[in-house]
Amino acid sequence: RWFTHFYVVSVLWNGFLLIWLFRAEFLGDSLPSWIQHMHLALGRDSQSENIGNEHFSALLVLLLLWLHSCRRLAECLWTSVFSNGDIHIVQYCFGLGYYIAVGSTVLCQVPTNVSSGKELSVQICWYHIVGVMMYIWASLHQHRCLAILANLRKSRSGKVVSLSHSVPSGDWFESVSCPHYFAELLIYVSMAITLGIYNVTWWCVVMYVLFNQALAAILCHEFYQENFSSYPKHRKAFIPLVF
Repeated sequence: RWFTHFYVVSVLWNGFLLIWLFRAEFLGDSLPSWIQHMHLALGRDSQSENIGNEHFSALLVLLLLWLHSCRRLAECLWTSVFSNGDIHIVQYCFGLGYYIAVGSTVLCQVPTNVSSGKELSVQICWYHIVGVMMYIWASLHQHRCLAILANLRKSRSGKVVSLSHSVPSGDWFESVSCPHYFAELLIYVSMAITLGIYNVTWWCVVMYVLFNQALAAILCHEFYQENFSSYPKHRKAFIPLVF
């Protein structure tokens, strides 16, 4: 349940960045000076030219990131059923910092001068379509899997009747123990595609998500195997048929 705090911060912070980037792109406003200083501190040249369609790509990815945070916040508040677990203070602080940093990372993919008062030329490319379609597909499956986990602790009427662990089934659970983690990885991959595939910085974010979610999936997979003797042996931990 502590992850709810992360998504509150993400919705507010990334929503704020999204508004500023939208104003800069379409209304010709300048980004705040502190954002420009952050760009310079991270090594982004304020006079760099627009390469391809990176301005619109960054705006689209920031929108997807904000929508993802909104959905996850709604799921934490109204879908998921949490046990009374605690979170380490270091992990808590890191989580808050991560969702601030990841939005800033998207914003820093465009120069600080952005459109310099010029009207943004929006050109929808094939990778925007592929990325958004993959994002929607992965998000739908993640929501379904989270709903399956929540329903294990609810009665048919929707009332919470237990906080114990059970073996989930249905949707991607038939292939892996933690499909919601796999869907999270796919969501970040979809954003990498939306940015134009060749954005090295965002692929570093994807690699972080890969290792982070893989570790969590392994721990969950081992928990299922140790506590449920009849747990399906064909299920992988994280990636269907692979890992």
